[in-house]
Amino acid sequence: MSARALSKLLLGLTCLMIAVWLVAPTLVVIPMSFADKKSLVFPPTGFSTQWYRNFFTNPQWFDSFVVSLKVAVMVSATATIIGTLAAMGIERMRSRAGGIIRALLITPMIVPGVVLAVGIYAVYLDTRLVGTWIGYVLAHTLLAVPFVVIAVGANLAVFDQRLETAAASLGASRLTTFFTVTLPLILPGILSGALFAFVTSFDEVIVSLFITSPQLKTLPVQIFSSMTRDADPTVAAVGSLIFLTTSVIIGAGLLFGVRKGRRQ
Repeated sequence: MSARALSKLLLGLTCLMIAVWLVAPTLVVIPMSFADKKSLVFPPTGFSTQWYRNFFTNPQWFDSFVVSLKVAVMVSATATIIGTLAAMGIERMRSRAGGIIRALLITPMIVPGVVLAVGIYAVYLDTRLVGTWIGYVLAHTLLAVPFVVIAVGANLAVFDQRLETAAASLGASRLTTFFTVTLPLILPGILSGALFAFVTSFDEVIVSLFITSPQLKTLPVQIFSSMTRDADPTVAAVGSLIFLTTSVIIGAGLLFGVRKGRRQ
């Protein structure tokens, strides 16, 4: 075996080991969701789908899922609009100030979640936003905007602005140019940002723990509460469903982006 073939084999084995290491927790959770006993045991001693039925029939679980879904949809729409406008504004600036603003916008990705949660909680106490719909949406939007800025900014970085100049020279207004030229070309980045914003909001637990209330509780908070209280396999069933849902959403978004890029 040649040195080149050996290096390729070692590289492939390394990638395979890393992939298995990353997927291993999920491979453990999924079998536990079909356990026949009310305990998180791996490997399970029997097979049952009662924990999936419990998720859909138990009001605490299903209501928290609906809350997370509604919040994530609102956050995805809000963060996508704000992040897209911010990314376009930064790209048009083309100066040191634009870089500073970009760094400020992605700060929520760098600052520890607990620090953000404490700050948001302190502000929410004074404004009475703890445990409210608008409180959840504003807090999660703060965390989701950076993903949209990065995704849209990556598309704008390779965007040929001469196309906008050509459209303007033909008499198109700025609004017409945006909807007919700019938007179709940066749409893959916008959709990617929207998907990441949705997943960020749906999976957020640290900030949600600080601003939750007994009347309005998201699914990650319900999972955390269940783990500290009884830890029945419903948690594993919910984790499996979340994994499947997010994988399908992100996979569909990536597939759409690839097809859109090939057409262009």
